[in-house]
Amino acid sequence: MERTDESAGQSGAVPPGESGGGRLPDVVRRRLATVDDRLDRRSWLATAVVVAIAAILRLVGLGDIKGKIFDEIYYARDGWGLIEHGVEWNFKDNAVSYVVHPPLGKWMIGLGEWAFGYQDTEHQISVPGHLLTTTPEFGWRISAAVVGTLSVLLLVRIGRRMFRSTALGCAAGLLLALDGFHLVLSRTALLDIFLLFFVLAAFGALVLDRDAQRRRWAAALDAGLDVSRPGGRARPPFAVAWWRLAAGVLLGCAVGVKWSALYFVPVFALMVVLWEVGVRRSAGVRRPWRAALVDESPWLVLAGMAMFLAYLATWTGWFLSDDGYYRLAERYPGTEGLSDTPVLGALQNLYTYHRAAFDFHTGLSTPHKYQSWPWQWLLLGRPVAFHWSGEGNCGAPSCASEILLLGTPLLWWSFLPALVAVVWLGIARRDWRAGAILLAVAGGLLPWFWFALDGRVMFNFYAAPALPFLVLAVVYVLGAIVSPAGEQAPAPPGSATAQAAYDRRLFGGVIAGAYVLLVAICFAYFHPIFVGTLLPYADWSARMWLDGRWI
Repeated sequence: MERTDESAGQSGAVPPGESGGGRLPDVVRRRLATVDDRLDRRSWLATAVVVAIAAILRLVGLGDIKGKIFDEIYYARDGWGLIEHGVEWNFKDNAVSYVVHPPLGKWMIGLGEWAFGYQDTEHQISVPGHLLTTTPEFGWRISAAVVGTLSVLLLVRIGRRMFRSTALGCAAGLLLALDGFHLVLSRTALLDIFLLFFVLAAFGALVLDRDAQRRRWAAALDAGLDVSRPGGRARPPFAVAWWRLAAGVLLGCAVGVKWSALYFVPVFALMVVLWEVGVRRSAGVRRPWRAALVDESPWLVLAGMAMFLAYLATWTGWFLSDDGYYRLAERYPGTEGLSDTPVLGALQNLYTYHRAAFDFHTGLSTPHKYQSWPWQWLLLGRPVAFHWSGEGNCGAPSCASEILLLGTPLLWWSFLPALVAVVWLGIARRDWRAGAILLAVAGGLLPWFWFALDGRVMFNFYAAPALPFLVLAVVYVLGAIVSPAGEQAPAPPGSATAQAAYDRRLFGGVIAGAYVLLVAICFAYFHPIFVGTLLPYADWSARMWLDGRWI
Protein backbone atom coordinates (compact mmCIF):
# COMPACT_ATOMS: atom_id res chain seq x y z
CA MET A 1 0.00 0.00 0.00
CA GLU A 2 1.29 3.42 -0.87
CA ARG A 3 2.29 5.72 1.96
CA THR A 4 0.54 9.09 2.04
CA ASP A 5 1.87 12.02 4.05
CA GLU A 6 -0.57 14.75 3.14
CA SER A 7 -0.91 15.75 6.79
CA ALA A 8 2.79 15.58 7.62
CA GLY A 9 2.97 19.27 8.37
CA GLN A 10 4.60 22.22 6.70
CA SER A 11 7.99 20.58 6.24
CA GLY A 12 6.92 19.16 2.89
CA ALA A 13 4.66 22.03 1.86
CA VAL A 14 5.26 24.18 -1.17
CA PRO A 15 7.04 27.44 -0.37
CA PRO A 16 5.04 30.43 -1.58
CA GLY A 17 5.53 30.97 -5.25
CA GLU A 18 7.47 27.75 -5.82
CA SER A 19 4.43 26.11 -7.40
CA GLY A 20 4.28 28.65 -10.21
CA GLY A 21 5.23 28.19 -13.80
CA GLY A 22 3.90 24.65 -14.01
CA ARG A 23 6.82 23.32 -11.95
CA LEU A 24 4.91 21.44 -9.26
CA PRO A 25 7.41 19.80 -6.86
CA ASP A 26 7.42 16.01 -6.94
CA VAL A 27 6.59 15.70 -3.25
CA VAL A 28 3.41 17.77 -3.72
CA ARG A 29 2.49 16.04 -6.96
CA ARG A 30 2.79 12.71 -5.17
CA ARG A 31 0.58 13.88 -2.29
CA LEU A 32 -2.08 15.15 -4.69
CA ALA A 33 -1.94 12.10 -6.96
CA THR A 34 -5.15 10.13 -7.57
CA VAL A 35 -6.11 6.94 -9.36
CA ASP A 36 -6.00 7.14 -13.15
CA ASP A 37 -9.64 7.48 -14.25
CA ARG A 38 -9.04 6.10 -17.72
CA LEU A 39 -10.86 2.87 -18.55
CA ASP A 40 -8.85 -0.09 -17.28
CA ARG A 41 -10.30 -3.16 -18.96
CA ARG A 42 -8.33 -5.62 -16.87
CA SER A 43 -9.53 -4.10 -13.60
CA TRP A 44 -13.12 -4.16 -14.82
CA LEU A 45 -12.74 -7.77 -15.95
CA ALA A 46 -11.45 -8.72 -12.49
CA THR A 47 -14.31 -6.75 -10.95
CA ALA A 48 -16.81 -8.60 -13.14
CA VAL A 49 -15.51 -11.96 -11.92
CA VAL A 50 -15.92 -10.99 -8.26
CA VAL A 51 -19.39 -9.53 -8.87
CA ALA A 52 -20.42 -12.67 -10.79
CA ILE A 53 -19.42 -14.81 -7.80
CA ALA A 54 -21.46 -12.55 -5.51
CA ALA A 55 -24.48 -12.65 -7.84
CA ILE A 56 -24.47 -16.46 -8.14
CA LEU A 57 -24.26 -16.89 -4.37
CA ARG A 58 -27.14 -14.47 -3.83
CA LEU A 59 -29.50 -15.48 -6.64
CA VAL A 60 -29.27 -19.27 -6.84
CA GLY A 61 -32.08 -20.84 -4.80
CA LEU A 62 -33.32 -17.42 -3.66
CA GLY A 63 -36.93 -18.58 -3.40
CA ASP A 64 -36.27 -22.08 -2.05
CA ILE A 65 -37.14 -21.29 1.58
CA LYS A 66 -40.90 -20.95 1.51
CA GLY A 67 -42.97 -18.36 3.29
CA LYS A 68 -41.94 -15.20 5.08
CA ILE A 69 -39.00 -15.66 7.43
CA PHE A 70 -38.18 -13.46 10.42
CA ASP A 71 -39.19 -9.81 9.75
CA GLU A 72 -40.14 -10.50 6.14
CA ILE A 73 -43.62 -10.89 7.57
CA TYR A 74 -43.63 -7.09 8.01
CA TYR A 75 -41.48 -5.76 5.20
CA ALA A 76 -42.78 -7.95 2.37
CA ARG A 77 -46.34 -6.87 3.18
CA ASP A 78 -45.32 -3.26 3.65
CA GLY A 79 -43.59 -3.31 0.27
CA TRP A 80 -46.71 -4.53 -1.47
CA GLY A 81 -48.85 -2.06 0.46
CA LEU A 82 -46.68 0.77 -0.89
CA ILE A 83 -47.10 -0.51 -4.44
CA GLU A 84 -50.87 -0.83 -4.05
CA HIS A 85 -51.69 2.20 -1.87
CA GLY A 86 -48.61 4.42 -1.73
CA VAL A 87 -48.33 3.75 2.02
CA GLU A 88 -47.79 0.68 4.20
CA TRP A 89 -51.09 -1.20 4.45
CA ASN A 90 -52.77 -3.50 6.95
CA PHE A 91 -54.55 -5.97 4.64
CA LYS A 92 -56.32 -7.67 7.54
CA ASP A 93 -58.14 -4.50 8.61
CA ASN A 94 -57.98 -2.86 5.18
CA ALA A 95 -56.43 0.25 6.70
CA VAL A 96 -53.13 2.07 6.84
CA SER A 97 -50.42 0.51 8.99
CA TYR A 98 -48.50 2.30 11.69
CA VAL A 99 -44.81 1.73 10.96
CA VAL A 100 -41.64 3.07 12.57
CA HIS A 101 -39.15 2.95 9.70
CA PRO A 102 -39.04 5.26 6.64
CA PRO A 103 -40.37 3.80 3.39
CA LEU A 104 -37.48 3.67 0.89
CA GLY A 105 -36.24 0.15 1.70
CA LYS A 106 -39.82 -1.12 1.58
CA TRP A 107 -40.38 0.64 -1.75
CA MET A 108 -37.38 -1.27 -3.11
CA ILE A 109 -38.78 -4.57 -1.80
CA GLY A 110 -42.12 -3.67 -3.36
CA LEU A 111 -40.45 -2.99 -6.70
CA GLY A 112 -39.25 -6.59 -6.78
CA GLU A 113 -42.75 -7.78 -5.92
CA TRP A 114 -44.22 -5.64 -8.70
CA ALA A 115 -41.74 -7.08 -11.19
CA PHE A 116 -41.84 -10.76 -10.16
CA GLY A 117 -45.09 -11.25 -8.30
CA TYR A 118 -46.41 -11.23 -4.74
CA GLN A 119 -48.51 -13.65 -2.74
CA ASP A 120 -49.96 -13.54 0.76
CA THR A 121 -51.98 -16.66 1.49
CA GLU A 122 -53.15 -15.33 4.87
CA HIS A 123 -54.93 -12.43 3.19
CA GLN A 124 -55.75 -14.15 -0.12
CA ILE A 125 -53.50 -11.94 -2.21
CA SER A 126 -51.92 -13.42 -5.32
CA VAL A 127 -50.54 -11.05 -7.96
CA PRO A 128 -48.48 -12.16 -10.99
CA GLY A 129 -45.33 -10.26 -11.83
CA HIS A 130 -45.37 -7.53 -14.46
CA LEU A 131 -42.06 -8.70 -15.91
CA LEU A 132 -41.87 -12.38 -14.96
CA THR A 133 -43.88 -14.67 -12.70
CA THR A 134 -41.73 -16.62 -10.25
CA THR A 135 -42.14 -17.94 -6.75
CA PRO A 136 -43.53 -15.20 -4.49
CA GLU A 137 -40.51 -15.53 -2.20
CA PHE A 138 -38.26 -14.64 -5.12
CA GLY A 139 -40.36 -11.53 -5.71
CA TRP A 140 -39.90 -10.05 -2.27
CA ARG A 141 -36.22 -11.10 -1.96
CA ILE A 142 -34.85 -10.17 -5.37
CA SER A 143 -34.31 -6.48 -4.57
CA ALA A 144 -32.15 -7.36 -1.57
CA ALA A 145 -30.15 -9.80 -3.70
CA VAL A 146 -29.54 -7.23 -6.44
CA VAL A 147 -28.59 -4.48 -3.99
CA GLY A 148 -26.33 -6.87 -2.06
CA THR A 149 -24.54 -7.75 -5.29
CA LEU A 150 -24.21 -4.08 -6.21
CA SER A 151 -22.67 -3.36 -2.80
CA VAL A 152 -19.93 -5.89 -3.65
CA LEU A 153 -19.35 -4.01 -6.91
CA LEU A 154 -19.11 -0.74 -5.02
CA LEU A 155 -16.61 -2.10 -2.52
CA VAL A 156 -14.35 -3.47 -5.26
CA ARG A 157 -14.17 -0.09 -6.99
CA ILE A 158 -13.88 1.89 -3.74
CA GLY A 159 -11.13 -0.43 -2.51
CA ARG A 160 -9.28 -0.15 -5.80
CA ARG A 161 -9.42 3.64 -5.67
CA MET A 162 -8.37 3.88 -2.04
CA PHE A 163 -5.55 1.34 -2.19
CA ARG A 164 -4.56 2.01 -5.83
CA SER A 165 -4.57 -1.72 -6.40
CA THR A 166 -6.98 -3.84 -8.41
CA ALA A 167 -5.90 -6.91 -6.44
CA LEU A 168 -6.73 -5.30 -3.09
CA GLY A 169 -9.99 -3.89 -4.41
CA CYS A 170 -11.03 -7.34 -5.64
CA ALA A 171 -9.93 -8.85 -2.32
CA ALA A 172 -12.27 -6.45 -0.51
CA GLY A 173 -15.18 -7.31 -2.78
CA LEU A 174 -14.51 -11.04 -2.57
CA LEU A 175 -14.34 -11.00 1.23
CA LEU A 176 -17.67 -9.18 1.33
CA ALA A 177 -19.16 -11.62 -1.18
CA LEU A 178 -17.99 -14.54 0.97
CA ASP A 179 -19.34 -13.19 4.24
CA GLY A 180 -22.29 -15.09 5.63
CA PHE A 181 -23.76 -12.05 7.39
CA HIS A 182 -23.84 -10.10 4.12
CA LEU A 183 -25.13 -13.14 2.22
CA VAL A 184 -28.07 -13.73 4.55
CA LEU A 185 -29.09 -10.06 4.47
CA SER A 186 -28.79 -10.15 0.66
CA ARG A 187 -31.21 -13.09 0.47
CA THR A 188 -33.83 -11.78 2.89
CA ALA A 189 -36.43 -9.02 2.56
CA LEU A 190 -35.13 -6.88 5.41
CA LEU A 191 -34.07 -3.23 5.34
CA ASP A 192 -30.46 -3.47 6.46
CA ILE A 193 -28.89 -4.44 3.13
CA PHE A 194 -30.38 -1.28 1.56
CA LEU A 195 -29.03 0.81 4.43
CA LEU A 196 -25.58 -0.73 3.94
CA PHE A 197 -25.69 -0.03 0.20
CA PHE A 198 -26.60 3.66 0.44
CA VAL A 199 -24.11 4.38 3.22
CA LEU A 200 -21.34 2.69 1.22
CA ALA A 201 -22.38 4.53 -1.94
CA ALA A 202 -22.26 7.87 -0.09
CA PHE A 203 -18.77 7.04 1.16
CA GLY A 204 -17.72 6.14 -2.37
CA ALA A 205 -19.04 9.47 -3.67
CA LEU A 206 -16.98 11.30 -1.05
CA VAL A 207 -13.84 9.40 -2.07
CA LEU A 208 -14.51 10.50 -5.66
CA ASP A 209 -15.02 14.05 -4.41
CA ARG A 210 -11.68 13.87 -2.61
CA ASP A 211 -9.92 12.83 -5.81
CA ALA A 212 -11.69 15.51 -7.83
CA GLN A 213 -10.57 18.18 -5.36
CA ARG A 214 -6.97 17.01 -5.52
CA ARG A 215 -6.98 17.09 -9.31
CA ARG A 216 -8.31 20.64 -9.17
CA TRP A 217 -5.57 21.77 -6.82
CA ALA A 218 -2.83 19.97 -8.77
CA ALA A 219 -3.99 21.55 -12.04
CA ALA A 220 -4.21 25.00 -10.46
CA LEU A 221 -0.75 24.74 -8.93
CA ASP A 222 0.67 23.52 -12.23
CA ALA A 223 -0.97 26.52 -13.91
CA GLY A 224 0.79 28.89 -11.52
CA LEU A 225 -1.53 29.31 -8.54
CA ASP A 226 0.27 31.27 -5.82
CA VAL A 227 -1.17 30.18 -2.48
CA SER A 228 0.53 33.10 -0.71
CA ARG A 229 -1.96 35.53 -2.25
CA PRO A 230 -4.94 36.54 -0.14
CA GLY A 231 -8.60 36.03 -1.00
CA GLY A 232 -10.04 34.15 -3.95
CA ARG A 233 -6.75 34.12 -5.83
CA ALA A 234 -5.41 31.56 -3.33
CA ARG A 235 -7.78 28.83 -4.43
CA PRO A 236 -8.45 26.92 -7.66
CA PRO A 237 -11.11 28.16 -10.10
CA PHE A 238 -14.71 27.59 -9.08
CA ALA A 239 -16.16 24.14 -9.76
CA VAL A 240 -19.37 22.49 -8.60
CA ALA A 241 -18.72 19.73 -6.06
CA TRP A 242 -21.05 17.30 -7.80
CA TRP A 243 -19.82 14.20 -6.00
CA ARG A 244 -20.30 15.86 -2.62
CA LEU A 245 -23.86 16.75 -3.52
CA ALA A 246 -24.38 13.20 -4.74
CA ALA A 247 -23.13 11.96 -1.37
CA GLY A 248 -25.77 14.15 0.28
CA VAL A 249 -28.51 12.61 -1.87
CA LEU A 250 -27.28 9.09 -1.14
CA LEU A 251 -27.16 9.80 2.60
CA GLY A 252 -30.73 11.08 2.34
CA CYS A 253 -31.67 7.77 0.73
CA ALA A 254 -29.88 5.90 3.53
CA VAL A 255 -31.84 7.85 6.15
CA GLY A 256 -34.94 7.05 4.07
CA VAL A 257 -34.28 3.38 4.80
CA LYS A 258 -33.41 3.68 8.50
CA TRP A 259 -32.76 6.68 10.69
CA SER A 260 -29.57 5.11 12.02
CA ALA A 261 -27.88 6.39 8.85
CA LEU A 262 -27.87 9.80 10.56
CA TYR A 263 -24.93 8.64 12.68
CA PHE A 264 -22.78 8.77 9.55
CA VAL A 265 -23.63 12.40 8.75
CA PRO A 266 -21.25 14.10 11.25
CA VAL A 267 -18.64 11.41 10.59
CA PHE A 268 -18.66 12.00 6.84
CA ALA A 269 -18.73 15.80 7.30
CA LEU A 270 -15.65 15.58 9.53
CA MET A 271 -14.00 13.33 6.95
CA VAL A 272 -14.53 15.93 4.21
CA VAL A 273 -13.13 18.72 6.36
CA LEU A 274 -10.04 16.70 7.23
CA TRP A 275 -9.43 15.87 3.58
CA GLU A 276 -9.85 19.51 2.55
CA VAL A 277 -7.45 20.64 5.26
CA GLY A 278 -5.01 18.01 4.03
CA VAL A 279 -5.07 19.15 0.41
CA ARG A 280 -4.50 22.78 1.40
CA ARG A 281 -1.68 21.81 3.73
CA SER A 282 -0.05 19.84 0.92
CA ALA A 283 -0.46 22.83 -1.40
CA GLY A 284 1.21 25.11 1.13
CA VAL A 285 -1.79 27.19 2.23
CA ARG A 286 -0.70 29.06 5.37
CA ARG A 287 -3.92 28.63 7.35
CA PRO A 288 -5.40 25.40 5.96
CA TRP A 289 -8.05 24.95 8.64
CA ARG A 290 -9.53 28.39 8.24
CA ALA A 291 -9.34 28.22 4.45
CA ALA A 292 -10.98 24.80 4.36
CA LEU A 293 -13.84 25.83 6.63
CA VAL A 294 -14.47 29.06 4.71
CA ASP A 295 -14.32 27.39 1.30
CA GLU A 296 -16.14 24.14 2.04
CA SER A 297 -18.81 25.03 4.60
CA PRO A 298 -21.24 26.25 1.90
CA TRP A 299 -20.85 22.97 0.02
CA LEU A 300 -21.45 20.98 3.18
CA VAL A 301 -24.60 23.00 3.83
CA LEU A 302 -25.77 22.38 0.25
CA ALA A 303 -25.04 18.66 0.66
CA GLY A 304 -27.08 18.71 3.86
CA MET A 305 -29.97 20.36 2.01
CA ALA A 306 -29.71 17.73 -0.74
CA MET A 307 -29.83 15.03 1.93
CA PHE A 308 -32.95 16.55 3.51
CA LEU A 309 -34.76 16.91 0.17
CA ALA A 310 -33.82 13.37 -0.85
CA TYR A 311 -35.20 12.11 2.45
CA LEU A 312 -38.47 13.97 1.99
CA ALA A 313 -38.72 12.52 -1.52
CA THR A 314 -38.76 9.02 -0.05
CA TRP A 315 -42.07 9.97 1.60
CA THR A 316 -43.70 10.93 -1.71
CA GLY A 317 -46.29 8.17 -1.41
CA TRP A 318 -47.30 9.45 2.02
CA PHE A 319 -47.59 13.03 0.76
CA LEU A 320 -49.70 12.04 -2.26
CA SER A 321 -52.03 9.72 -0.36
CA ASP A 322 -54.88 10.71 1.92
CA ASP A 323 -54.50 7.35 3.66
CA GLY A 324 -51.07 7.89 5.21
CA TYR A 325 -50.80 7.53 8.96
CA TYR A 326 -51.29 11.01 10.50
CA ARG A 327 -51.51 12.42 6.96
CA LEU A 328 -54.82 14.21 7.54
CA ALA A 329 -55.73 15.73 10.90
CA GLU A 330 -59.44 15.22 10.31
CA ARG A 331 -58.94 11.45 10.41
CA TYR A 332 -57.21 11.57 13.80
CA PRO A 333 -59.38 13.88 15.90
CA GLY A 334 -57.88 14.86 19.22
CA THR A 335 -54.29 14.00 18.17
CA GLU A 336 -52.02 16.81 19.26
CA GLY A 337 -49.73 18.40 16.68
CA LEU A 338 -51.72 17.67 13.51
CA SER A 339 -52.90 20.27 11.01
CA ASP A 340 -54.66 20.31 7.64
CA THR A 341 -53.07 23.57 6.50
CA PRO A 342 -51.94 23.15 2.85
CA VAL A 343 -48.26 22.16 2.42
CA LEU A 344 -47.11 23.27 5.87
CA GLY A 345 -49.73 21.11 7.48
CA ALA A 346 -48.43 18.03 5.70
CA LEU A 347 -44.89 18.76 6.92
CA GLN A 348 -46.18 19.36 10.44
CA ASN A 349 -48.08 16.06 10.39
CA LEU A 350 -45.01 14.23 9.10
CA TYR A 351 -43.00 15.72 11.96
CA THR A 352 -45.65 14.51 14.44
CA TYR A 353 -45.46 11.05 12.91
CA HIS A 354 -41.66 11.11 13.23
CA ARG A 355 -41.87 12.17 16.86
CA ALA A 356 -44.17 9.23 17.66
CA ALA A 357 -41.87 6.79 15.85
CA PHE A 358 -38.83 8.22 17.65
CA ASP A 359 -40.53 7.69 21.01
CA PHE A 360 -41.15 4.07 20.01
CA HIS A 361 -37.49 3.48 19.13
CA THR A 362 -36.09 5.10 22.26
CA GLY A 363 -38.50 3.14 24.44
CA LEU A 364 -37.79 -0.24 22.86
CA SER A 365 -36.86 -2.41 25.86
CA THR A 366 -38.97 -5.57 25.57
CA PRO A 367 -36.54 -8.53 25.86
CA HIS A 368 -36.05 -10.71 22.78
CA LYS A 369 -34.54 -14.17 22.43
CA TYR A 370 -31.98 -13.03 19.87
CA GLN A 371 -31.10 -9.61 21.24
CA SER A 372 -27.40 -8.86 21.66
CA TRP A 373 -25.10 -6.07 22.78
CA PRO A 374 -22.67 -4.13 20.55
CA TRP A 375 -19.59 -5.62 22.22
CA GLN A 376 -20.84 -9.07 21.17
CA TRP A 377 -21.32 -8.30 17.48
CA LEU A 378 -17.75 -8.57 16.18
CA LEU A 379 -17.21 -11.63 18.35
CA LEU A 380 -20.33 -13.32 16.88
CA GLY A 381 -21.67 -13.59 20.40
CA ARG A 382 -25.37 -13.85 19.55
CA PRO A 383 -26.44 -14.30 15.90
CA VAL A 384 -30.11 -14.19 14.88
CA ALA A 385 -31.90 -17.28 13.55
CA PHE A 386 -34.06 -16.19 10.61
CA HIS A 387 -35.42 -19.65 9.85
CA TRP A 388 -35.47 -23.12 11.41
CA SER A 389 -37.10 -26.36 10.36
CA GLY A 390 -36.59 -29.99 11.33
CA GLU A 391 -38.80 -31.34 8.56
CA GLY A 392 -37.68 -33.09 5.40
CA ASN A 393 -35.65 -36.08 4.31
CA CYS A 394 -31.90 -35.68 4.64
CA GLY A 395 -31.04 -39.37 4.88
CA ALA A 396 -30.64 -39.27 8.65
CA PRO A 397 -33.04 -39.94 11.57
CA SER A 398 -33.05 -36.24 12.47
CA CYS A 399 -32.62 -33.25 10.16
CA ALA A 400 -32.18 -29.51 10.46
CA SER A 401 -32.54 -26.54 8.12
CA GLU A 402 -31.52 -23.12 9.39
CA ILE A 403 -30.79 -19.63 8.11
CA LEU A 404 -28.52 -18.03 10.70
CA LEU A 405 -27.43 -14.41 10.48
CA LEU A 406 -23.82 -15.25 11.22
CA GLY A 407 -20.72 -13.63 9.82
CA THR A 408 -18.10 -15.93 8.31
CA PRO A 409 -16.21 -16.65 11.56
CA LEU A 410 -12.63 -16.40 10.29
CA LEU A 411 -13.38 -13.05 8.66
CA TRP A 412 -15.31 -11.55 11.59
CA TRP A 413 -12.81 -12.67 14.19
CA SER A 414 -10.20 -10.80 12.15
CA PHE A 415 -11.98 -7.46 12.52
CA LEU A 416 -10.79 -6.47 15.99
CA PRO A 417 -7.09 -7.27 15.34
CA ALA A 418 -7.36 -5.50 12.01
CA LEU A 419 -8.78 -2.35 13.63
CA VAL A 420 -5.94 -2.30 16.15
CA ALA A 421 -3.44 -2.66 13.30
CA VAL A 422 -5.15 0.10 11.29
CA VAL A 423 -4.84 2.47 14.25
CA TRP A 424 -1.14 1.68 14.58
CA LEU A 425 -0.38 1.82 10.85
CA GLY A 426 -2.49 4.93 10.35
CA ILE A 427 -0.52 6.82 13.00
CA ALA A 428 2.83 5.51 11.78
CA ARG A 429 2.11 6.27 8.13
CA ARG A 430 -0.11 9.32 8.62
CA ASP A 431 -2.39 7.68 6.10
CA TRP A 432 -5.77 9.17 5.18
CA ARG A 433 -7.12 5.72 4.33
CA ALA A 434 -6.75 4.52 7.90
CA GLY A 435 -8.54 7.59 9.24
CA ALA A 436 -11.40 7.22 6.77
CA ILE A 437 -11.89 3.55 7.61
CA LEU A 438 -11.80 4.13 11.37
CA LEU A 439 -14.20 7.06 11.21
CA ALA A 440 -16.69 5.07 9.13
CA VAL A 441 -16.49 2.08 11.51
CA ALA A 442 -17.02 4.46 14.44
CA GLY A 443 -20.12 5.90 12.76
CA GLY A 444 -21.55 2.43 12.30
CA LEU A 445 -20.80 0.96 15.73
CA LEU A 446 -20.08 3.48 18.50
CA PRO A 447 -23.59 5.02 18.79
CA TRP A 448 -24.98 1.62 19.71
CA PHE A 449 -22.69 1.41 22.73
CA TRP A 450 -24.34 4.59 24.01
CA PHE A 451 -27.82 3.14 23.55
CA ALA A 452 -26.70 -0.04 25.29
CA LEU A 453 -26.23 2.01 28.47
CA ASP A 454 -29.99 2.64 28.45
CA GLY A 455 -30.73 -1.06 28.08
CA ARG A 456 -32.28 -0.64 24.64
CA VAL A 457 -33.02 -3.91 22.83
CA MET A 458 -30.81 -4.33 19.76
CA PHE A 459 -29.68 -7.02 17.34
CA ASN A 460 -26.52 -7.93 15.49
CA PHE A 461 -27.89 -6.77 12.12
CA TYR A 462 -27.62 -3.19 13.41
CA ALA A 463 -23.92 -3.55 12.57
CA ALA A 464 -24.64 -3.99 8.85
CA PRO A 465 -23.62 -0.48 7.66
CA ALA A 466 -20.21 -0.85 9.32
CA LEU A 467 -19.49 -4.18 7.62
CA PRO A 468 -17.89 -2.88 4.36
CA PHE A 469 -15.56 -0.63 6.34
CA LEU A 470 -14.56 -3.50 8.62
CA VAL A 471 -13.68 -5.47 5.49
CA LEU A 472 -11.65 -2.49 4.24
CA ALA A 473 -9.76 -2.55 7.56
CA VAL A 474 -8.79 -6.17 6.95
CA VAL A 475 -7.73 -5.40 3.37
CA TYR A 476 -5.73 -2.40 4.58
CA VAL A 477 -3.70 -4.75 6.77
CA LEU A 478 -3.33 -7.25 3.93
CA GLY A 479 -2.02 -4.41 1.77
CA ALA A 480 0.49 -3.47 4.44
CA ILE A 481 1.70 -7.08 4.53
CA VAL A 482 2.06 -7.24 0.76
CA SER A 483 3.69 -3.84 0.30
CA PRO A 484 5.23 -2.25 3.40
CA ALA A 485 5.74 1.49 3.67
CA GLY A 486 8.94 3.13 2.58
CA GLU A 487 9.07 2.10 -1.08
CA GLN A 488 9.40 5.58 -2.61
CA ALA A 489 11.10 4.64 -5.87
CA PRO A 490 11.88 1.36 -7.64
CA ALA A 491 15.37 0.04 -7.12
CA PRO A 492 17.60 -0.65 -10.15
CA PRO A 493 16.64 -3.96 -11.82
CA GLY A 494 18.82 -6.84 -10.73
CA SER A 495 20.04 -5.12 -7.60
CA ALA A 496 19.93 -6.73 -4.18
CA THR A 497 17.43 -4.10 -3.06
CA ALA A 498 15.11 -4.88 -5.97
CA GLN A 499 15.33 -8.62 -5.29
CA ALA A 500 14.62 -8.12 -1.59
CA ALA A 501 11.59 -5.96 -2.43
CA TYR A 502 10.33 -8.58 -4.88
CA ASP A 503 10.76 -11.36 -2.32
CA ARG A 504 8.98 -9.26 0.30
CA ARG A 505 6.00 -8.63 -1.99
CA LEU A 506 5.89 -12.28 -3.03
CA PHE A 507 5.92 -13.49 0.57
CA GLY A 508 3.26 -10.93 1.54
CA GLY A 509 1.14 -11.91 -1.45
CA VAL A 510 1.26 -15.56 -0.41
CA ILE A 511 0.13 -14.65 3.12
CA ALA A 512 -2.71 -12.45 1.86
CA GLY A 513 -3.80 -15.04 -0.70
CA ALA A 514 -3.73 -17.80 1.91
CA TYR A 515 -5.91 -15.71 4.22
CA VAL A 516 -8.53 -15.10 1.52
CA LEU A 517 -8.49 -18.80 0.65
CA LEU A 518 -9.04 -19.76 4.29
CA VAL A 519 -11.97 -17.34 4.51
CA ALA A 520 -13.43 -18.96 1.38
CA ILE A 521 -13.06 -22.44 2.90
CA CYS A 522 -14.66 -21.25 6.15
CA PHE A 523 -17.52 -19.70 4.17
CA ALA A 524 -18.06 -22.92 2.22
CA TYR A 525 -18.25 -24.92 5.45
CA PHE A 526 -20.91 -22.64 6.94
CA HIS A 527 -22.76 -22.00 3.67
CA PRO A 528 -25.52 -24.56 4.42
CA ILE A 529 -26.65 -22.63 7.49
CA PHE A 530 -26.56 -19.35 5.56
CA VAL A 531 -29.05 -20.55 2.93
CA GLY A 532 -31.19 -23.09 4.81
CA THR A 533 -29.82 -26.33 3.32
CA LEU A 534 -31.36 -29.42 4.90
CA LEU A 535 -28.62 -31.23 6.86
CA PRO A 536 -28.40 -34.23 9.16
CA TYR A 537 -28.78 -32.90 12.67
CA ALA A 538 -25.24 -33.96 13.57
CA ASP A 539 -23.81 -31.92 10.67
CA TRP A 540 -25.85 -28.89 11.71
CA SER A 541 -24.75 -29.27 15.34
CA ALA A 542 -21.08 -29.47 14.27
CA ARG A 543 -21.40 -25.94 12.87
CA MET A 544 -22.63 -24.51 16.17
CA TRP A 545 -19.10 -23.62 17.30
CA LEU A 546 -20.19 -21.51 20.27
CA ASP A 547 -22.86 -23.97 21.33
CA GLY A 548 -25.81 -22.23 23.02
CA ARG A 549 -24.72 -18.78 21.90
CA TRP A 550 -25.44 -19.76 18.30
CA ILE A 551 -28.58 -21.81 18.99
